Amino acid sequence: MKKILLIIPAYNEEKNILNTYKKIIEYNKINKTDYDVIVINDGSNDKTEEVCIKNNIPHISLICNLGIGGAVQTGYRYAYNNGYDIAVQFDGDGQHDIEYVKDVIAPIVIGQADMVIGSRFVDNTSSDFKSSKFRRIGIKLISFFIRLTTKRKIYDTTSGFRAVNKKLIEKFANKYPVEYPEPVSTTEILKYNYKVLEIAVSMNEREHGVSSIKTWKNIYYMINVILLIILVRGEK
Repeated sequence: MKKILLIIPAYNEEKNILNTYKKIIEYNKINKTDYDVIVINDGSNDKTEEVCIKNNIPHISLICNLGIGGAVQTGYRYAYNNGYDIAVQFDGDGQHDIEYVKDVIAPIVIGQADMVIGSRFVDNTSSDFKSSKFRRIGIKLISFFIRLTTKRKIYDTTSGFRAVNKKLIEKFANKYPVEYPEPVSTTEILKYNYKVLEIAVSMNEREHGVSSIKTWKNIYYMINVILLIILVRGEK
C-alpha cells in the first residue's frame, strides 16, 4: 500500500480550507482510501490557522509568507521526512476535485510516470472551467517555450494539481523553484528525462477569495516565467 500525502498550500483561505478538508475526509470514508493531508499555512493574515486548529486539520504554519514555491517545498520536505511514496499538490480553494486524485496518481502507482499533471487542456471535454481567455493565451505561450526547450508539449503548464513519486519528492524537498514553480519545475524535470504525463481532470472556479495571480500581473508573469524557462535550458 502506497503512502499518499495531499499537500495543500493555503494563504488566506479561511473561507475555503475547512470545506476542502471535509471533502477529502468524506471521500476517504466512502471510498476506503487513506489520503493523508498536510495544510501549509503560508503566513496567512486571516483566520486560516485558527480554522485549522479548531477543526484538527493537520497543518504547518510558516512564520512569514514564502509564496507558493516555498509553501509547497515545505510540504515536500514533510513528505520526504515522513516516508511518503506519492505526494499530490492540491489547492485549498475548492478548484481541485478530490475525485480525480485516483486518476492522477494511477500512472505513478504502476511506474508509468514520475510526475502526473492534472490538466484542463489535454482534451476539450474534461473541464468546463478553463480560466480566463487571457490566461489561456499565456498558458499556450508558456507551453510553446517549454516545448522549445524540452521537445515535450505540456498543455496545462500552470496546473497546481500534480502528483510526484518518491524520487521527485526527495528532489523537490531539497530544491524547488521559489518563483513560478509549476512551469519552471516541469521544464527542469523534463530536461533531465523524468517521465511526465498529463491526465484530463475537471476543475472548478475558486469558491471564495481571490487568486494570488492578479490580472494586471499576467503580462509580467508570462515574461518572467518564459525567461526562467530559457535559463533552465542553459543549465549544466
